[in-house]
Amino acid sequence: QVQLVESGGGLVQAGGSLRLSCAASGSFFSVIAMGWYRQAPGKQRELVATSASGGSTNYADSVKGRFTISRDNAKNTVYLQMNSLKPEDTAVYYCNADVRRALWGGIITSWGQGTQVTVSS
Repeated sequence: QVQLVESGGGLVQAGGSLRLSCAASGSFFSVIAMGWYRQAPGKQRELVATSASGGSTNYADSVKGRFTISRDNAKNTVYLQMNSLKPEDTAVYYCNADVRRALWGGIITSWGQGTQVTVSS
């Protein structure tokens, strides 16, 4: 049982910034990794950025140098700082979490409800 609550989406002008937040809650043993994906109209969902429990991060080439993913482990929360936004960043952004459900349990993947990010030109 995992719930992901997202916030921070909205409408901004090109060159502006937004900060997305996602908190994981529910019944699980530990969070293995958290990340952000996005889906634009008519396109498939794609990776934006991920943060693993070991501290490693990964970014899509299209956002590298502009977006930063960070974690607050005490709050089971992941953030996405989005700077120098472009119209092509417009999409629904989804929070993702891979969690271990119990000490001897398996790994499950959860998704947030999605938050709209719109960048105007």
